[in-house]
Amino acid sequence: MNKMKTSDFSPMRKRQKRMQIAAPLSSYKIEFKDIIIFIVERKMGMTRRMFLMDLARRKGFRVENELSDLVTHVVAENNSCSEILKWLQKHNVEDSSRFRILDIRWLTACMEVGRPVDSEKYQLPEDEDRSVTSDLDRDSISEYACQRRTTLKNYNQKFTDAFEILAENYEFNENKGFCTAFRRAASVLKCLPFTIVQVHDIEGVPWMGKQVKGIIEDIIEEGESSKVKAVLDNENYRSVKLFTSVFGVGLKTSDKWYRMGLRTLEEVKRDKNLKLTRMQKAGFLHYDDLTSCVSKAEADAASLIVQDVVWKIVPNAIVTIAGGFRRGKQTGHDVDFLITVPGSKQEEEELLHTVIDIWKKQELLLYYDLIESTFEDTKLPSRKVDALDHFQKCFAILKVHKEREDKGNSIRSKAFSEEEIKDWKAIRVDLVVVPFEQYAFALLGWTGSTQFERDLRRYATHEKKMMLDNHALYDKTKKIFLNAASEEEIFAHLGLDYLEPWERNA
Repeated sequence: MNKMKTSDFSPMRKRQKRMQIAAPLSSYKIEFKDIIIFIVERKMGMTRRMFLMDLARRKGFRVENELSDLVTHVVAENNSCSEILKWLQKHNVEDSSRFRILDIRWLTACMEVGRPVDSEKYQLPEDEDRSVTSDLDRDSISEYACQRRTTLKNYNQKFTDAFEILAENYEFNENKGFCTAFRRAASVLKCLPFTIVQVHDIEGVPWMGKQVKGIIEDIIEEGESSKVKAVLDNENYRSVKLFTSVFGVGLKTSDKWYRMGLRTLEEVKRDKNLKLTRMQKAGFLHYDDLTSCVSKAEADAASLIVQDVVWKIVPNAIVTIAGGFRRGKQTGHDVDFLITVPGSKQEEEELLHTVIDIWKKQELLLYYDLIESTFEDTKLPSRKVDALDHFQKCFAILKVHKEREDKGNSIRSKAFSEEEIKDWKAIRVDLVVVPFEQYAFALLGWTGSTQFERDLRRYATHEKKMMLDNHALYDKTKKIFLNAASEEEIFAHLGLDYLEPWERNA
């Protein structure tokens, strides 16, 4: 590879002048011969670069004036990995994998201790294939999650995890504004095809307010956010999060228990003055099972149980797993099922009642709460983005035998009795019975994610003058309901590009 000048944006005349400033390498004693450093001037400036080169050489490091085949470590400041890879590509570097591409903090850390330090934590994050990606037009990123393709590949999880903790804390404290702000910020970062390495990377990205930028800056510079740490250390947050982990316990109940001085689940169970609901009693009884993640295999096992009983009653019924599992997730907290019966209103209305009776006889039903439909045909879709639907539904806890999940691993030792080995797991399932003509709207709504659905409804209202919920789509301009037999048709009515379920993990 030919030697290349360091400044890619300056005229050749200036470039030659700069190179004359550097002192000859022979005037420095090199102590660390295995490491050959090149400092990228991009975003750093000539003066700072020359200062760092001279300082590093005085500490015994070999620093090249120009990029060449000898270089082992490329050091940059305020650049993302993709930016440096593109810079290298412009300088005819075909194989950038031979370089360690590092943040300037590595070099300053080396100079502080007077020797090379481990470079792993200073490497600029990169895409898996280490390929150069085209510039992302940040101004083209929509404020609406329904216009962003968001897969499960999250390059910025350390930031989104932090935002979700803060959002949850604001939700606990009923601060809807800040809760929404951090949830929107987390959602938009999930769609980015690169890892944020500096605050500059989010310029032009929507929902990046002052507080959000401050959190990002803290995490970049310190490795964590002091605000997030304060939340995690807060007794109220920890207690409310613990209490709401119990099936049937919401924020009002959690707050009440906290104000009573309760801090642990054991204290709640010991308090004889508390009257738990039937749902909460089931939540405590099956706490360990219900708070452990439901695997894809367990969801499939639950699906077999649901399909078996539904198809025994109505052979032509359509049973669909919705929620996170439909979006491609491998784990979840419960399993959502949409059930629709083409052509028979009576069968549709009686189905869940029959399902419950059969499961009771099979001793599979650990808990259930059946809610009848409250839907009115003439009612317009709800204006609220978080509105609940009016379908008939059953919130249940099923006994899912482990044999159904994996028969090969379910053989019990004869040395143990039935009572000594628990061969089943309690799993939450939500069964939603949907009229056939509303199925597409229900499937779209129950697939999620929550932020995707909120933004989809907000988009319909603000951009299209339409009203969308899990039941229908209404055009306020034409004053008509718009029919749809599929999710694709709903997207088309809204003028949106269709997003597959696995692209809705906003």
